Amino acid sequence: MNKLLKGLALCLAIGALPQAVSASVYVSINIAPPPLPFYVQPAPPADGFLWMPGYWAYDEDGYFWVPGTWVLAPRIGYLWTPGYWAWGSGLYYWRQGYWGTSVGFYGGVDYGYGYYGSGYYGGRWDHDHFYYNTTINNVSVTNIHNTYNEPVAQHHQPRAPGPSYNGGTGGTDARPTERDRDGERERFVKPTAEQVQHEQGARGHRELRASVNNGSPAVAATPRPGAFTDRDAKPDREREDRRPGRKADQPAAAAPQPQTQEQSAPQSQPQPQRRERPVRDRQPSRSDAPPAAGDKEPGQSQPARREQPARREPPQPAPAEPATPAGPAEAAPQDRESRRQKSARPEDARQDPGQDPKRRRGRDERSAAPADEKK
Repeated sequence: MNKLLKGLALCLAIGALPQAVSASVYVSINIAPPPLPFYVQPAPPADGFLWMPGYWAYDEDGYFWVPGTWVLAPRIGYLWTPGYWAWGSGLYYWRQGYWGTSVGFYGGVDYGYGYYGSGYYGGRWDHDHFYYNTTINNVSVTNIHNTYNEPVAQHHQPRAPGPSYNGGTGGTDARPTERDRDGERERFVKPTAEQVQHEQGARGHRELRASVNNGSPAVAATPRPGAFTDRDAKPDREREDRRPGRKADQPAAAAPQPQTQEQSAPQSQPQPQRRERPVRDRQPSRSDAPPAAGDKEPGQSQPARREQPARREPPQPAPAEPATPAGPAEAAPQDRESRRQKSARPEDARQDPGQDPKRRRGRDERSAAPADEKK
């Protein structure tokens, strides 16, 4: 009974609206599709591919995102008219997209990249070649040469999530023009097998479910149908901003700055004083008085120098009181010892000549000779 009531409501909703292009209609009662995400268009894989914008599809498990992608037209000269969600008689229903010689009505939904609610500004056919408008599409002129540059007055890329359905509360209020109705009456072609497989593949990816990604898909666009894990696949750029407890609400942590040597060195920290040993190989002058132990002249710092290894000597007791001006008699013990060793040899040479035994014997002989002569 419940399914019957839903079917009757669906028939009433469809009858109150323009003729549907296809019977493939997915119905959701009182549940509007999520807003359209904003994403960056990937570059086309090769010449001849046309852009199919992404959209929200629906099945028994709810809404899921079908990423935008580049597809091949089924025939030369055909353009893609995107599908769209519409509200009527309390229901949201889906009108499937189609191929035709002109772009028809797609609910005034701004899908971006040439589909700004009415018509298509991303490119055009010229005989058997499709030419890309580089103002709209992300096309490299190095790889694709059939391009042109034509600014569009309403050219803009959506920077915030936009409405994804026509009518109702929060939807677009566009109505099909006479030109749009003429386009619907032309001969059209249903989505290609690649497009159908692309939608089926998106249905199997759990991260594309609106109940999982909260309306912000991890893969919003792909360079070709079914390439959901391709390195050139593009995510939703507003994904982090719309996530509950998103990082955008928190101030970004400042990046650590590399510390220089001046920053890492402690400022105004007293350095421990090291008591140096007294120098043994230099005799202080008479005018200089050796400072007391631990004293240091104010305003002077010890120059950094590389010390030579000193000889190991028995420690000398430090003087109890500051030393008086140094004289010859107050030389260091090592100096006194060296002078005593040096003066030991000259003392023998400076003995009284009279004390030398050889000289004394000669002198005695000379003094004895006159005595003998006198006798």
